[in-house]
Amino acid sequence: MIEQDYRDMLQTLSEGSVHRRFDPYLDIDWDAPEMRMDPKDPRWVLSEHTDPLGAHPWYRALPLERRIDIGRWRMANVQKVGLSFESVLIRGMLQYVMRLPNDSAEFRYCLHEMTEECNHIQMFQEFVNRTGADVPGMRALYRNTMATWSLFAKWPVVFFIGILAGEEPIDHIQKNLIREGKDCPPAMLRVMEIHIAEEARHISFAHRFLREHVARLGRIERGITSIVYPLVMRWLGGAIVVPPPEFAKRFDIPREVMREAFWKAPKSRAMLRECFNDVRMLADQLELMNPVSRAVWRWCGIDGPSSRFRGEPHRPARNAA
Repeated sequence: MIEQDYRDMLQTLSEGSVHRRFDPYLDIDWDAPEMRMDPKDPRWVLSEHTDPLGAHPWYRALPLERRIDIGRWRMANVQKVGLSFESVLIRGMLQYVMRLPNDSAEFRYCLHEMTEECNHIQMFQEFVNRTGADVPGMRALYRNTMATWSLFAKWPVVFFIGILAGEEPIDHIQKNLIREGKDCPPAMLRVMEIHIAEEARHISFAHRFLREHVARLGRIERGITSIVYPLVMRWLGGAIVVPPPEFAKRFDIPREVMREAFWKAPKSRAMLRECFNDVRMLADQLELMNPVSRAVWRWCGIDGPSSRFRGEPHRPARNAA
């Protein structure tokens, strides 16, 4: 039985999706002169504060033209990864809601979210197309198994942990770029603004969904979930953030540079941990932190302090050695 305050929250989120929504072809003037994506635009250069490769000395020592080419490809590929993940979310969420009873508040909100994610897929693909970069998205292992991920919707808690594992890193990186004040191509900035605005609803729902559903788990199920939680976060976080081998091959990036950037260097490890500050906070709230699960967080390299509140700015990666 869904508690009334949960129903009220779902109603609020659903109304927000009706009255505060975006359309990728109405709210982005793709053909405006300022939205043209110039392949030589220096604003494609990766941020040394937000991007693990952008922080690496090898990248920072490259000629400007080379840094621009690498940055444009990487930014396009991040969008391609994002749209692939959104497609998994839609498929799995659709399987979940088809088993819900009539008059379900979750059913209505999930359909709103899926509609917004369809818009995000169009928005991301339009962005990729206009960069002129023919990017593959996720690494081959993930691309080839993606169609099976939605099957985890049979276990809603695990599936929604996976949703957060994909949504939180992208949302965190985009927010940090905007907070940093990095000068981005206008089309990229507008895409991030729209995505952040609507992901606020999606992430709020996923957090509350897990609070409602984890509370119903028995002791053994909760113990298993506490271990699965960081494993899923690390696995899908890597799928979202780490570029495919085609990237290093195309730009002759040394293997050691890629290893250090993802995730051997202290600064890049700090960036990785920071992506999961909010989901560690949620794990604390769900009482999923215990001696065993904490060891798994450490083993995955994503342990650390939790956020005090969702979306709290954190900047330790800038000061890491």
